[in-house]
Amino acid sequence: MGELYEKLKAYDESGYYPYHMPGHKRRLGGSVLERIASLDITEIDGFDNLHDADGILKRLQEKAARVYGAEESFYLINGSTAGVLAAISAAVPQDGKILLDRGAHRSAYHAVYLRNLDARYLTADSIEGFGCRDRIRPRQVEKALAEEPDIRAVFLVSPTYEGIVSDIEEIAKIVHARGIPLIVDEAHGAHLGFHPAWPQNSSRLGADMVIQSLHKTLPSPTQTALLHVNGNLADRRKLRRFLSIYQSSSPSYVLMAAMEEALEITAGRAEELFGAFLRRWDTMLAELEQCRCLRFLRTEGMDKGKLVITDRSGTLTGKELYERLLERYRLQPEMAAGNYVLAMFTIGDTEEGFCRMTRALLETDKELREGSDGGEKPKEFSWPDINRLPPRALSPGEAWERTGEKIPLSRAAGRTASEFVFLYPPGIPLLVPGECFTEEICGYIRRCVENGLRVTGVSSAGGERMGSEARAAGMEAMVTVLKRQER
Repeated sequence: MGELYEKLKAYDESGYYPYHMPGHKRRLGGSVLERIASLDITEIDGFDNLHDADGILKRLQEKAARVYGAEESFYLINGSTAGVLAAISAAVPQDGKILLDRGAHRSAYHAVYLRNLDARYLTADSIEGFGCRDRIRPRQVEKALAEEPDIRAVFLVSPTYEGIVSDIEEIAKIVHARGIPLIVDEAHGAHLGFHPAWPQNSSRLGADMVIQSLHKTLPSPTQTALLHVNGNLADRRKLRRFLSIYQSSSPSYVLMAAMEEALEITAGRAEELFGAFLRRWDTMLAELEQCRCLRFLRTEGMDKGKLVITDRSGTLTGKELYERLLERYRLQPEMAAGNYVLAMFTIGDTEEGFCRMTRALLETDKELREGSDGGEKPKEFSWPDINRLPPRALSPGEAWERTGEKIPLSRAAGRTASEFVFLYPPGIPLLVPGECFTEEICGYIRRCVENGLRVTGVSSAGGERMGSEARAAGMEAMVTVLKRQER
C-alpha cells in the first residue's frame, strides 16, 4: 500500500478523537461514505498541506515528478480543469495574447475569459471519413508565431480525445526559440511513456507545463490529475498562486492516497500491465481486419487504446452505432459524434472486455454487409470547415458580460453567440461567445440535434435539452445570442 494510505489507516486505528472536519467524524455516513470515511480527514497535524507542502505530500509529488521525468509536479484534486486554468493564468498576463489549439477543452476558454486574454487559434485538418481533428503541425505553430510576435504562450492538446498525438518535441523547440512556454493539455495521456509501444509523454519531450488526468487512462478515481513543470519559462510562483485559487482549500486525502497508489501500480507493474494490454489490443485489431463496412481510425503515432469506429457503408450514424453497442450488447462507449463512435481501452480492461467488443463489431459488420446492396453512399455528416473560423465580433470576455436572448436556430445565422455551443463530450467549442453563427455552423448544429447528439448551448423554448422527446414533439431548437441593441 502507499505511504499516505498507510498513514491514514494508522491514524484511524490510533484512538485520536476527531474534533475537526469532515462532519462524518470518520464513522457516520451512507453506504458509499462508510467505505471511505475512516480515511477521510482534513489538514491535521502530520498530514501536510497541499498548498504549502513540506512533508508527506511534498514527497508524493516528488515521486510523481520522477515517474514522468518532470522537474516538479503538483497533485490536482479538482481535475485537469484546475491545472489548465492555473497554467494559462500563470503563463499569460492579464489582457495578454495566447496561441490556442482550437480543439482545446472548454476549461482553456474559461481561462481566456477569466484573464481577458486575446486568443489566436491553431486549427487542425479534419480526418477524412471520420470528421475528427487531426494533429497540430510544427509548421503551423511556427507560422502563427511569426505572424503574432507578441504571443506569450502556446497551448496544445495532445493526445486529442480520439488519440491523435502531435510532435511535441519539435513544437517545443519552435516555441522556445521565441522565449515563451509551451503548455500541453495531456489529459488523455497520463499513460504515455510507460512502455515503448506508446508515444513518450510531453514532459520528457520539452513541454514547460503538462496537465494529465490520471482518472482518464490510469486506475485512479475521477477528479484526480497532475500538473508537471519544467524549465524556467514557467513562472512557478504565479503557478502556485493560481493553483491555490482554482483548487479547493480542503483537498481530499482519499483522492490523494488513490493517486499515489495509481502511480505505484502503473510504474511498478508497467511491463506486465502494458504488455498484457498490447497483446489484447493487437489481437482485437487483427480480428477486426475482417470488417468490410466498419472502419477504424489508425494513423502514425496514434495513441493505442482509442478505438474510433465509423460505418463507411453509410448505414449507421455515430449515434446509431453507439446505441446499438449500448442496447444490444450492453457495451458503453465513451462518446458518439456525427459519424463515429469512440471506445476507450486502458490497462484496466480485461480479456473479456476486448473479446466482447470484438464480437459485437464483427457481428455488426456482418449484418451491415448483408444488408447493403453495395450502392449506398455514406450519410453526409461532417464538421464545418475547421480551418475557416467563424467571424468574431467580440472577445469571449466582452460577449459573456453582455445580455443575451434566445432565438430559434433557424434565425441565428449572422447573430453573435452569447454562450458556448459544443458537443459534450468532448467539450470542444463549435462557437465561442463573441463569435458569429454562420449558415454552415447552424446546419451542423441542426444535424447534431436531429441525430440525438448532446449539444450544450442548444435547448427548446422552455429551456429543456433538445433530446429525442423534444424533437418528436416538434420543439424548435433555440440558441442564445447577444441582444442587438447591446452589440
